[in-house]
Amino acid sequence: MGSSIVLKSLSVLLGLFFIFVGFIKLSSYVSKDLHKDLRKEYVKYAKVFPFAEMLDLKIPSKWYRRAVGSLEIICGLAMVIIPNHKIKNGANICLLILTLMAVYSHYMVADKLERTAPALVFLHAEWQIVVVDYYMHLRLVISGAQLLPMVVHFVCDD
Repeated sequence: MGSSIVLKSLSVLLGLFFIFVGFIKLSSYVSKDLHKDLRKEYVKYAKVFPFAEMLDLKIPSKWYRRAVGSLEIICGLAMVIIPNHKIKNGANICLLILTLMAVYSHYMVADKLERTAPALVFLHAEWQIVVVDYYMHLRLVISGAQLLPMVVHFVCDD
């Protein structure tokens, strides 16, 4: 029960964070300087997009930034608002992939640690949610499987 509250709280906080970060990528309303800096950085990130060279793709940095920002907002909203467990897991896995791609991009453009550290922290947090959620689901399945033979035995004895 206690771990469920922690998991839900972390999920909501991460969802709010990703909504905020996605909004910054899409709009200069919060900070013009930060938005301008992100626009410059995404020019570099679009050049090192995974599989772009192999598939002979040229990803426009503007659309890459907009796609990532939009996905962060959508998945963040799903983590905060939508009560469906499967949708939350899908949003969490999507954010995990986006964060993994961010770490990859930072590494490929040789960003310094202070620029890469936030992505690493949130990659770890997203990964923890996935692992804890899987463990809790597995524990429910195992406890249900152990309970089933007792129920069958009880019903069949009568």
